[in-house]
Amino acid sequence: MGDARAAIEVDEFLPHPPAKVWRALTEPELLARWLMPNDFKPVTGHRFTFAAKPIPNAGFDGTIACRVLDIDEERLLRISWGGGGLDTTVTWRLVPEGHGTRLFIEHAGFDLDDPANEFAFRGMGSGWRTNVIRSLLRTLAETE
Repeated sequence: MGDARAAIEVDEFLPHPPAKVWRALTEPELLARWLMPNDFKPVTGHRFTFAAKPIPNAGFDGTIACRVLDIDEERLLRISWGGGGLDTTVTWRLVPEGHGTRLFIEHAGFDLDDPANEFAFRGMGSGWRTNVIRSLLRTLAETE
């Protein structure tokens, strides 16, 4: 087996200032509105969980165990993301652009030699690029 690690990458312009996007990424109530229920705190080292819909046939109980790995206010948030056989990281990078924010998301570390990881990679790739971004945009539009 080779080291077939893969990443999902998203590059999206959001017509909202970085401070507002940052709030949506780091305030648990807002984060729950566009991503999942959580007990997140924007503190390096903080361990937290996301509560997702279980996928029993994939060995996923719905719990995503995470830890804040790196945080740079209004610029970068990197977390570990584990559950259902995954041991990955998600990085959100915010770059001011005009009257908005360029948001780069990288969900990295998928082992494509592992069937569960490959299944998650295929399913989550389209999810990050479509459903998650749409939900984030909706939450931003509804937030002061």
